[in-house]
Amino acid sequence: MNLNPSMPTPEERLRAAGQRVTAPRVLLIRLLDEAEEHLDAEELYRRARRELPSINLSTVYRNLAVLKEAGLVEQRYFARDHSREYFESAVQEEHYHFTCLSCGKVVEFETPLIAKVRVDLEAQLGVDIRHACICFEGLCAECAAAEKRTDADGVAPQKSVRIQLS
Repeated sequence: MNLNPSMPTPEERLRAAGQRVTAPRVLLIRLLDEAEEHLDAEELYRRARRELPSINLSTVYRNLAVLKEAGLVEQRYFARDHSREYFESAVQEEHYHFTCLSCGKVVEFETPLIAKVRVDLEAQLGVDIRHACICFEGLCAECAAAEKRTDADGVAPQKSVRIQLS
């Protein structure tokens, strides 16, 4: 969530990017700034309709494309097949994602190791890296532990459910 009081407002960011300030654009940027999870266009649309009932899904997609082109929104994929696009506010620090292949949980993280790889690549190849988009896939701690229990016993652990009979 990006509720830093020193952060420029959506209106200021739109103007700085040379974009028109419209109610849908301001709303989409604000929703992304406030989001605590990753949002796809459909979820942005559902949330936007609560505040702007006249908005339609095509308006959301069209404005996301404009905001992405203007550098105000970043598009992410969390699966190898790029089956679903997620969006984030571009004011976030560069960060990376780990996706659990079992439960689908997405974990954001930062690491200085990517900066080292960037420096090494620039030195070795003479390139000027402007952005890194790196996603890791595997099992989250909970799913890995469950898999280890399954491997050890040969039986998948069952969730316990307590039922009270009267």
